[in-house]
Amino acid sequence: MRSLGSVMGSGLWYVLCLASLALVLGQLSVLIRAFRQERGRRALIPAALILLLGFGICVILMDCAQSRVYSAADRERVAAFQWALFALPWAGYAAAEALSAFLLLRQIREERRYRKSHLTLNAIRQSVDLLPEGLSVSEDDGTVFLSNLRMNELCRMLTGGSLADAGKLRHRVREIGEEQNGQYLVWTEDGGTWLFTEKPFAAEGRQLSQLTAADVTETVRVIEELRKKNDHLLDLQRRMRAVSELSADMFTAQEEAAARAALHNQLGQVLLMGRHCLEHPENADEDVVYMTTRQMNAFLLGEAEVPEGEKDDVLRQALYLAGSIGVTVGLKGPIRDDRTQQKLLSLAIRECAANTVKHAEGSRLEVKVREEGNRTVITLTNNGRPPKGEVEESGGLLTLRHRVEDAGGSMQIQSLPVFRLTMVLPKA
Repeated sequence: MRSLGSVMGSGLWYVLCLASLALVLGQLSVLIRAFRQERGRRALIPAALILLLGFGICVILMDCAQSRVYSAADRERVAAFQWALFALPWAGYAAAEALSAFLLLRQIREERRYRKSHLTLNAIRQSVDLLPEGLSVSEDDGTVFLSNLRMNELCRMLTGGSLADAGKLRHRVREIGEEQNGQYLVWTEDGGTWLFTEKPFAAEGRQLSQLTAADVTETVRVIEELRKKNDHLLDLQRRMRAVSELSADMFTAQEEAAARAALHNQLGQVLLMGRHCLEHPENADEDVVYMTTRQMNAFLLGEAEVPEGEKDDVLRQALYLAGSIGVTVGLKGPIRDDRTQQKLLSLAIRECAANTVKHAEGSRLEVKVREEGNRTVITLTNNGRPPKGEVEESGGLLTLRHRVEDAGGSMQIQSLPVFRLTMVLPKA
């Protein structure tokens, strides 16, 4: 088999040289990685030996190339052991390179296994760089010890340069940011919103500062939407309150107009009946005209006495008026043959029925009458919405209280949790 010296200068020799150089570079890279990962002697010593093997083969090949340029007179400058190495078969060197390549591949495979099962510095660095938040650690003078890609990108957007001085970045954040309880809210040119937080800490006897930047773009957007919706709801609430007040006024005006129309119709009928009686007395019933006119006068005067024969009509009319505005009255208990109590009861039913519709938006009025010794207790409750606060006595309720007290009784109004009107009337 041909020796190494005989193939020198040929293509085979160049292949051996290139392979040797590639092996040396690969073995050197493996040794540097093992040293940086602090893997210990069990990994460093084999890597160093494999590097020496590849380096030795490379030196022999390069030495062989140098010996070729010597003249015959300078051959004595080449040592005998060198000529012995050149005389070895080239296949031996190829086998040594193959062995070195095999050992290098094993080292690479072990390194990959080690990186998968151990937390290396490179893995930590990659993890920090892949964080969606910005992170940097620096001294008080601005010297940066650690920064990830996101913080470098934010620094370029805010300061126009790379993160070489953390103090400059902190100053810029305080300058353009909006303070939020010691933190700073910063808006970037790309439409993002970042929350910067600075936290000092001590490590290895030095005071360091950690600056983090969290992406709160979506959070701020949601908060802004909620604020707009809240303002819209407040505006709707104000409008609804105004509409409710207007509706109450309209309802009152409508009730007054309806009452005036009913009064006008009844008064017109009484007047026409009286006119007919005067013009045609032979065809008129004077008793009916007298009864109708007296009822109208009692209605207009309010305080007029109701004839004895009409005391049942007072309650009947109150129940009818309540039903005409959509309120069903449930009347329970004995009704005494007392004209004053029946009149007060009818006034209470009318007023509470109207308030049930106007204020409670209800449709049911419960009236309970019970006897307690020498007095009668009347309780009125309704369904619908309970009062929002204390019921103010005005208008019909105030008039009803005056009537009850004038009759020697008392009236009490309960607002919460439900509306309850209680009248205590003495027996005649």
